[in-house]
Amino acid sequence: MDDRFREEPYAWSAHIGMNMLDWSDGYAKFELPLADFIMNRHGNPHGGAHASLLDTVMGYAGCWTGDPDHQQMCLTLSLNVQYLSRPRGQTFIAEGRKTGGGRSTFFAEGEIRDETGEIIAKGTGTFRYRKST
Repeated sequence: MDDRFREEPYAWSAHIGMNMLDWSDGYAKFELPLADFIMNRHGNPHGGAHASLLDTVMGYAGCWTGDPDHQQMCLTLSLNVQYLSRPRGQTFIAEGRKTGGGRSTFFAEGEIRDETGEIIAKGTGTFRYRKST
């Protein structure tokens, strides 16, 4: 990944430990180490961690501009998450891809695996581009 496009984590992503691994046109990849504070009372990652990670990778996938001095932001209009498995490993690795859209709205899909390759969750989302100020 070209370091000119690497963004510092926003407050929530930094708080839970997300890290950007890759970002390009229509694509984003982040990781999330599975720390104790992310676990629910069953000892599994809380569903909100899955949702946050999918929301982030899908949003970034649609907001690539190709210009590190011009940021595009978006708002999530809908987010769907399918929880498929528990992790075998210790890190979530999520990939998001823009799948379509137009001038003001885009669609994306995402997937979370762990470092063993286990598919943990999938998601889809609809996002609206924010106007530049």
